[in-house]
Order: sequence, then structure tokens, then C-alpha cells
Amino acid sequence: MQQLASRLWSPTSRFHPGQLAWSRYHRPVDPSALDEGEAIAVWTDGDEVLGFGWAEAPDWLELQVDPSRPDVAADVVDWFEEASDAETQSALVMEGDVAERALAAAGFAPQPDEPYFTHHTVDLADLRPAPTVPGYRFRHVEPHEARSRAAVHAASWSEFGPSKVDEQAYEQLMAAWPYRPDLDWVAVDADGTMVASALVWLDPASGVGLVEPVGCVPEHRGRGLAGAVTSAALRRLAEVGGSVAQVSPRGDDGYPGPQRLYRSLGFRPRARTVTWTRSLD
Repeated sequence: MQQLASRLWSPTSRFHPGQLAWSRYHRPVDPSALDEGEAIAVWTDGDEVLGFGWAEAPDWLELQVDPSRPDVAADVVDWFEEASDAETQSALVMEGDVAERALAAAGFAPQPDEPYFTHHTVDLADLRPAPTVPGYRFRHVEPHEARSRAAVHAASWSEFGPSKVDEQAYEQLMAAWPYRPDLDWVAVDADGTMVASALVWLDPASGVGLVEPVGCVPEHRGRGLAGAVTSAALRRLAEVGGSVAQVSPRGDDGYPGPQRLYRSLGFRPRARTVTWTRSLD
């Protein structure tokens, strides 16, 4: 799946290899088994991956297909129908994706007003000067810091409910390709406590680094830490050979803050996702 995401990457493609790693390991899982209700299928031609379907739950499909093989998109949608017993099913694809025709033929309809994500990119040669925030310093994570790193993420996202990211999950994440500790950055306060974070995934084949995720604990917000720690991580990305950075915040009006943050760092919107839904009632 990551091989396909790397081979097909463009500003308008659905996945970056790092997104797949984060989606798989952001919670404690058995690396050798799928969760109950989860299903994955991969289509290949020899050693080349042509497409995959990932039913993260019986009612939700993630997929990516080589644009030159629209027939595989139809096979993925057929597979999902067999794998799912949900009465209402949804799939998330990029606007204009090759899978749209297969989804429409299977009775799915686009829901353009549903919450969506917008891919943003920035050429690393155009990075703006890194901001400074008095009283804090910025550094990359060390391999032995899974517990502290998980804690700052969980605290940063606590407003959305209890986070599934814990020490076990972060250790698994650190072991997953293409994680690199030198691209996992944190802001620490005067006591050395992690208070903000930004994780960047570099795909060495494409030279593209995905920013996923970024967060700041509530007590330290409003000081520019999220932007500053992201900027620090992006500068390291450029140092190790990255050429482009991507981030995919919400693009709708329901959660506009992250999009404003990334645009202030030079990111510009390129393409959006669309949810397609069907009811089997």
C-alpha cells in the first residue's frame, strides 16, 4: 500500500506513505492482525501494486487505485460490498479521482457539503524564516521517548475526546517505515516538558514530507508554538533532502484553524477530498 502511495504521489493523490503508517499505528494494534470489522485487500500485477481497499470499519472505505487501471477501482468497490454488512457505507476519495466512476456505478453519491480535507503543499526552497518563541526551545525526539511523545500528543488532542495514542502505539509508530526520529519535533518549556509537537514523514523516493500530526497542549496555546515547531521540523526536512512538504487539514468551515496556520507557513491548497455515500436500505 505504501509502495503504491509513493509511486503515485502528486499534490492531487489520496495518500502519502506516512499517512498510511499513521492511520495504522496511531492506536495500539496487533501488527500481525486486523481489528474486528476491519478488512484490507491489495491488487497487484506481478510485483507492481495497482490498488488497495482498506475498510477501516464496515461502513468506511479508504482506497487508492492507479489511474491507468480504472477496472481495479470497480473491483475494490465490489470487494467492499462483500466485506461490509453496514446499511450505510461511505468512501473517501480525491475530487476527480479515477474511483469516482466506480463508486457512482455502485450507487454511491458525492456529499460535497460533508467535512472534507484539503491537500496543501509548499516548496521547501520557499520556506519562511522560522519564528522564535521566548521561553521555549525546539528539538527532535529521541528513540527512547515514546511515553513522553505520546503524552504530548494525547494532551494536545484531548478536546476531541480520549486519545488512542499511548506509549505502546507510539513505539509501534516509531518502528514503522518511514518514521524518523530526526523528523519528529517537539517544543519544550523551561522545565524540559514537551508542550507541542509536529511529526513529518519523508518518502525518500518522491522527496515529499507529510506533516501529520501537529498539536499543542491547551495551556500553551496562543503563543505560536504549533507553527514554530512545524517550521523547525520542515527545516530539518529540507536539510535531509526533502523538496516538498504536504499537509492535509480540514478544508471546510467547521474547523478552519489548522488551515490558517499552515497557510501562514507558506502552504497553498491543491486538491480536496469528497465523501461518497450509499444506503443499502
